[in-house]
Amino acid sequence: MTKRIALVAAAALLLTQPAAARDEAVVVDVGDTKLYGTLELPRRDPIAAALIISGSGPTDRDGNSSILPGKNNSLRYLAEALADDRIASLRYDKRMIGESANPSIIEADLRFDHFADDAVKLAAYLEEHLDVPVFLIGHSEGGQIALTAAEREAFAGVAVLAGPGEHPADLIARQLAQQIPPDLFEDSVRTLNALRAGNLVDDPPAQLGVLFRKSVQPYLISWFRYDPPKQAANIDEPLLLIYGTTDIQVEVSNGEALAAAHADARLVIIEGMNHVLKMVSGEPVEQMPSYSDPDLPLADGVARAISDFVTETTTRSP
Repeated sequence: MTKRIALVAAAALLLTQPAAARDEAVVVDVGDTKLYGTLELPRRDPIAAALIISGSGPTDRDGNSSILPGKNNSLRYLAEALADDRIASLRYDKRMIGESANPSIIEADLRFDHFADDAVKLAAYLEEHLDVPVFLIGHSEGGQIALTAAEREAFAGVAVLAGPGEHPADLIARQLAQQIPPDLFEDSVRTLNALRAGNLVDDPPAQLGVLFRKSVQPYLISWFRYDPPKQAANIDEPLLLIYGTTDIQVEVSNGEALAAAHADARLVIIEGMNHVLKMVSGEPVEQMPSYSDPDLPLADGVARAISDFVTETTTRSP
């Protein structure tokens, strides 16, 4: 009798535990190339789905940069946490990044609009295959990609995580001002202003060739056509904004600017969270290792804020 009671109790306990998520490899043809990603599925039927868009540079679907040692896995951890709350997600390597690298797509032909159009097509893939409300979640530059995609297509909602809340040329200038000498900064501002006006620059600062190289200038020009606060004001979707107080790349003021521009924005500020969504102090000695440390978990509150936003938004939708 005791053994039977124990078996029944164990079975009941299993039923109360969240079922483990499962992931599937996904390949989506977006017209001129194929994009590779991971579809994270909860064991139970999803209540919603999210397209997770990574940040700038060679940052892959999991939130890891190929130019840094190690992995932080922030976006993978986010997808897994959302699956526990029955939110499916698709995270992907953007064109020219990771598994989506395609030799026929060259940097000089890349435009910011490509990323926005790709997001629209991938979100359509999610909606077609899962038949649930689709949200956009963009991290860092991915947040502006999400806003741009939402200007082109209607979604259930948009979440911006540590995304720019000022014109990207101003954001770059502010970041450079903290790192380079005044004379080089003045030359950088000249270059940024020319690109912002839509003009290629033949003589960008040689010391900043990685940032202003000729092959990337067309992309920068296309990116500088967009201003995040104006974009936030243009979209009708509910908007969730999540920022951390120890983010040394994108300050909380960016979230405040987007919140002020949108009629239905929710701003969540997480004390002690840095740019890669980890709980780290603002000290440089702790910041940089966190970008490559998979043992640091996702910051408390990130997944919960998104889950609550998704649940409340889908509940109040007609």
